[in-house]
Amino acid sequence: MSTILLAVLVGIPLAWHLGLTVGTYYDAGNVGLEPPKKWAAITFCIPIFGFFIYLFERSELSYDPDTDPYRGNNFNIHPSRADDTPLPSRGDDRLQIDDDWDDEDDGSER
Repeated sequence: MSTILLAVLVGIPLAWHLGLTVGTYYDAGNVGLEPPKKWAAITFCIPIFGFFIYLFERSELSYDPDTDPYRGNNFNIHPSRADDTPLPSRGDDRLQIDDDWDDEDDGSER
């Protein structure tokens, strides 16, 4: 393999990796993720994925609960799916929906 090709195949990814590490170090200091050396080390030791870990952690800094549409466990359900029965999950302590529950007019629950 030629030296130039080897330099390109190793040099370009290494330059990107070092660039992401240095960029993470300076950006972590600017946005307040302390210590920036920790985030640079994560980015350096876990190539590419470490940078995405940093980006996801950075995005949590700008969370504003007043603009969160899912705050308070509320979520929108399309009107065509409003009558669907929710599937139970582990640890689900909600009341089970019975088919004959709607037939009673006294309004009491079982």
